[in-house]
Amino acid sequence: MSTTDDAVERQASPLDRYFKISERGSTVGREVRGGLATFFTMAYIVVLNPLIIGTVADADKQFLGDLTTPGGSIALVAAATALVAGLLTLAMGVIGRYPFAMAAGLGLNALLAYSIASGMSWEDAMGIIVLEGLIITVLVLTGFRVAVFRAIPAGLKTAIAVGIGLFIALIGFVDAGFVRRIPGAVGEATVPLQLGATGSLSGWPTLVFAFGLILTVLLVARKVRGAILIGILATTVVAIVVEALVKAGPFNKGPGPDGKPVINPDGWQLNVPKLPDKIVGTPDLSLIGDFSLFGSFERAGVTAAILFIFTVMLADFFDTMGTVVGVGKEAELLDEKGELPGIRNVLLIDSVGAAAGGAASTSSNTTYIESAAGVAEGARTGLASVVTGGLFLVAMFFAPLVTIVPFEAATPALVVVGFLMMTQIRHIDLNDYDIAIPAFLTIVLMPFAYSITVGIGAGFISYVAIKAARRRFDEIHPLMWLIAALFVLYFALDPIKELLNVR
Repeated sequence: MSTTDDAVERQASPLDRYFKISERGSTVGREVRGGLATFFTMAYIVVLNPLIIGTVADADKQFLGDLTTPGGSIALVAAATALVAGLLTLAMGVIGRYPFAMAAGLGLNALLAYSIASGMSWEDAMGIIVLEGLIITVLVLTGFRVAVFRAIPAGLKTAIAVGIGLFIALIGFVDAGFVRRIPGAVGEATVPLQLGATGSLSGWPTLVFAFGLILTVLLVARKVRGAILIGILATTVVAIVVEALVKAGPFNKGPGPDGKPVINPDGWQLNVPKLPDKIVGTPDLSLIGDFSLFGSFERAGVTAAILFIFTVMLADFFDTMGTVVGVGKEAELLDEKGELPGIRNVLLIDSVGAAAGGAASTSSNTTYIESAAGVAEGARTGLASVVTGGLFLVAMFFAPLVTIVPFEAATPALVVVGFLMMTQIRHIDLNDYDIAIPAFLTIVLMPFAYSITVGIGAGFISYVAIKAARRRFDEIHPLMWLIAALFVLYFALDPIKELLNVR
């Protein structure tokens, strides 16, 4: 049979017709390779997401799953993360028909863990994610999502991504023990953070982190596919070897006079790297459905809850639209107007993914920029996403492996992801102070105030204030006035409560 006949047969097959494989100049082989590449590039999220949201206690000192220690939460979150990512990526492939993969969003999970859950229960926090997803879904169906997208200046959208990148990097350094808070430090000469536990690096775990960071940086610099996942896995192996070799050394302080373990500033920050009792196991999916839809309104107050919903929604909005356009352009899938045909279905699946992530306690799920790895391998259709989604479902059964990964092996990924997000700063016009100053405040206040919400609020308020002071009212979108007013109210909540004598 000739090559032309083969092409005709492929084009005539139901699989080819449904996914438009030949029409987009691809083949089944390319789609499979692309799906594999995307999976191995973003599979790190099955390891990293549990270490972000599974190790942080809520306002009630409980971890996900109403546990009092993070160990069990890590395995629960890993299984749920893989399940939701698998199902949503399959849906993106079958319904959206584009090579876009979905999973729990980095930055969004950090916002959830460090800003939202700290003021309420995990069930309440996940309810916020569900509400945000439902609202975005309605906005997609009504066409309002594009209107909001156009209301926010491009520079501020970029600044949010850059600020979250720096925030994630700081979390990575602190969680690894590379940078530490100074306990009990007083006086004007002191600083809030220092290098290591004593102002210098000490302890094998710190060395393991440094090794992991250098390895991951080198892999990323050489543009190795799956660099972040390879870095996490390789550093975990090194950590296991180090722990086995020096187990009787500084890591094992033994019990103190009261019988309790002695705190070891040179030891592992969380998980002690050792081989688990089992590698494959039946996933525990008990986190699914463990959310309170409106509990946050009672716990944090109506205004705070609305602002949290808005903040997460804002991040979801622009992260997804930027990813879709960027990857679509790389794959030459955009039309002459620079738009992706059938984008409504893509945005709809993405919006449902946000709600699904909250309902499964994995944080908001979003479309991943790592989908570009599959595109680089030739993927052009949703068949690649079907492959990626299937692999995520298989990964769900290997959740026990996640518990052996120490912070020192996973946090280099946070630092590198922070760098990748920060590179977008090149798109901000620093010569235009109207946007440069609000962007600067957005970027620096996220890590300095240890709050993504504070950074976004400061940026929006300062943008509106500067434009108004310069009488450039026509450059302020009406929605920006509303957003800025909400943030002013958010920052003024405590003074208002004191003024009204409200507890």
